[in-house]
Amino acid sequence: MGQLLTSLNLRGGEAIVPELGFDIETATPSSDELSLYNQLSQLLVQPGPSLLEALSQYTSGSELIRDAIATPNPENENRAWEAVLPTVDMLRDFYEYAADLKKTLPRLLDVLCQGNVSKNLESHQGLTKLFADLLDFVFEFDNLKMRNPTLQNDFSYYRRMLQRGRYSSTDRPSLDEPVSDLRSAMVEDDRANQISLFIAYPTPMMKCVIDTTTEYVEKNELQKSVGECLAALWAACFQTVSKKRNLNPELSSFCLKVMVVSIILYDHIDPNGAFSKGSPINASPCESSASNLLSALRYNSKHLNDDSTPKGVKNMVLAA
Repeated sequence: MGQLLTSLNLRGGEAIVPELGFDIETATPSSDELSLYNQLSQLLVQPGPSLLEALSQYTSGSELIRDAIATPNPENENRAWEAVLPTVDMLRDFYEYAADLKKTLPRLLDVLCQGNVSKNLESHQGLTKLFADLLDFVFEFDNLKMRNPTLQNDFSYYRRMLQRGRYSSTDRPSLDEPVSDLRSAMVEDDRANQISLFIAYPTPMMKCVIDTTTEYVEKNELQKSVGECLAALWAACFQTVSKKRNLNPELSSFCLKVMVVSIILYDHIDPNGAFSKGSPINASPCESSASNLLSALRYNSKHLNDDSTPKGVKNMVLAA
């Protein structure tokens, strides 16, 4: 842990991580923010565990799809079709969650990033913790998604069968057979295209958060404030991991993941990126046990390969 944490503050003694009046472990919503907290939590945080559980239990239909393509008879096609339907329903849920995230995250950023950021974080500790919970979910979701590359293949087979008229409104085996809302809705090719594009990215939730945050910054001209918010969240997590004794492994893991996603977001909204010498935050896990953190930084950062990125930082991320 010591080596990993040291690498999460690459400037070491050159920069002191500020201590904030905010404890990531004990933060709870105040009465003033409780109403908004409940609304945002219902959309952004509460669905998380069930979505992660569904993804962790995903079963690929690749073998049945191969059989249906190699030997295209009704029996094989029926088996492949039924195998991919649960996956399609699951992907619909992921896509709809991402759509809610895109609409809802700006409301959270409005509270945390408008005006004095430090005071906002201290007076809205519940919403700040909710932001951290969201970033933790984003990391966990994409980490699971990257382990399941056959999701796209399953969905591609579903689209192929739809285009052939399978279970369309004019070609159903029985009018009494239950047809999910998804099957009806996704006959529309535009919706299927949107979901296909969403899952095509290796880290779709990260991309959604990056795009939404970047659009918010550009629309409201709040690059400095959002950057301060991300740096403060990073600092709060860093202080929790580095200062607290007997820290439970779950909280330690939570903080490290939030730190990494905060860095990635900062790297996308700041013109100089998160890896420049002037950045208040930086990360580069260097232990094998943190390979998933390294992968997130390596493949989601914007400025890692810039000429201005110190060679030591670049080599540490790319070689670890």
